[in-house]
Amino acid sequence: MGPAGGRVRAVPPVLLALRRFPDPRLTAIGAGLFASLSMFVLACLDRLLFDSSEIVYGLLFLLVSALTALWVRPADLVTAPISVPIAFALGIFPISGGAGGFGGRTMALVTALAVHAGWLYGGTLIAGLIATVRKVRCLRARRRYPLAEGRTGAEREEPEGRSAGRVPKKVSGAGAPAGRAERPRASR
Repeated sequence: MGPAGGRVRAVPPVLLALRRFPDPRLTAIGAGLFASLSMFVLACLDRLLFDSSEIVYGLLFLLVSALTALWVRPADLVTAPISVPIAFALGIFPISGGAGGFGGRTMALVTALAVHAGWLYGGTLIAGLIATVRKVRCLRARRRYPLAEGRTGAEREEPEGRSAGRVPKKVSGAGAPAGRAERPRASR
């Protein structure tokens, strides 16, 4: 039994293990740089170790997409599904192949992007789903916090510090706040 007479839930060991992982909070630019640099370095390693394997690159892209969406700040969650396709395009350059100057490299890059569109959509979908779930959880927590404090909706709308200690004064009998002059009404 818990302190308030309720049951205490045990935390599963998987969640305890996940809490030990690093929890950076990247800005929008930081998340884009993380994804882009990670995919470029992983593509270079894929080219050296696995002879430009598309499956290895695709699986690594799914992992980087999930990490980018998990590590971006809550205020910048919308940028995660935007930055991972850019990272995919930057990372695929080393493994796209191609020979013979700028035209050959460009055609190989366009072809690789077209052929690996499934991986691109999958990683973008993963980043979008994770970002959406995180955003919903943030909104629920933000909505739940004022209710736990016992504040009403009108008090939540005013910015922090403005309503603290301020009590509107009433004009005798008029019901309007002090300092506000009544306007004469136009007659018809």
